[in-house]
Amino acid sequence: MLIKGIEGVVSLRDYEVSKMAKFKLIISDPATGKSTASEVEGARAQALVGRSLGEIIDGSALGISRGRIMISGGCDKNGIPMRADVHGGVKKYIVLSSGPGFRPIRHGERRRKLVRGRTVTDETYQINFTMTKQTEVEQQRPIEAKPPTPPPAPKPAKAKTVEKPKPKKTAKKAAKKSK
Repeated sequence: MLIKGIEGVVSLRDYEVSKMAKFKLIISDPATGKSTASEVEGARAQALVGRSLGEIIDGSALGISRGRIMISGGCDKNGIPMRADVHGGVKKYIVLSSGPGFRPIRHGERRRKLVRGRTVTDETYQINFTMTKQTEVEQQRPIEAKPPTPPPAPKPAKAKTVEKPKPKKTAKKAAKKSK
């Protein structure tokens, strides 16, 4: 195919057409309640293409040195949210009653809404991550040996005071009236 431009006729084979993925990452930490935003593109972004919601990824692959993170959501440039129950990375109209992509006004309301699948594609604009609680490396790391603490000294026994039982009140039954 030939393209006519300012420099004359140029063959399309001379230009390498490659669309590199670029994502906006929102990483939230449930322990602190804070979130951070960053952008990745190039090889780091390509590492995310093909991943799906719920996958746990090592943060060092994205340049985040805070351990392991889980993909919890995302959307495309038009704001169409990703849903875990839609396979692939396609846009699809589905009937929703709750969850990402729809907030019902009335109880039991259902509507057909446009959502995106659970797989991250080049068309995805924003990806939401959640920090996991503890990494496997931290679980396997040996805990430093601490000197054993002596058991607490027994407390002296206190004399128990005996309370006198209170007399029970007798309830009078109402006599049934006969007609």
